[in-house]
Amino acid sequence: MMNITYVWKKFDELTLDELYLIINLRQEVFVVEQNCPYMDADHSDQDAFHLLGLSENKLVAYLRAFKPNIKYSGSSMGRIVVKETERNQKIGKKITEIGINFLKEKYPNEEIVISAQNRLKSFYEDIGFTVRGEIYLEDDIDHIQMFI
Repeated sequence: MMNITYVWKKFDELTLDELYLIINLRQEVFVVEQNCPYMDADHSDQDAFHLLGLSENKLVAYLRAFKPNIKYSGSSMGRIVVKETERNQKIGKKITEIGINFLKEKYPNEEIVISAQNRLKSFYEDIGFTVRGEIYLEDDIDHIQMFI
């Protein structure tokens, strides 16, 4: 099992190299791997807390988190991603749980909302998220809103 260091940073604390690693991983997965030709850079990164999962100076996992009233009335997380070569090691579960704990500690009275890809619904349910509403299209991919 690889040794991963998890680091929280605000946007203005990210180095250029870290920002490049984030953009590279998100494009690799959300644009190329998922064949989804939509803008990943959505002008929300400046308002986010960024969680980097680093191993030997390589970004292997990432998510961004938001305080309440940015994306939803509650706090929220998104862009949860694990590098394809590092999957099936429970890294996605670990980084998601770190994100949940961070938001629960920072905003204890707020629910945490995510817009999950529908194919990953059971992954998030296993962590404790509950479905809210119906499936909807986001960037031509079925999504479902979930909360915890």
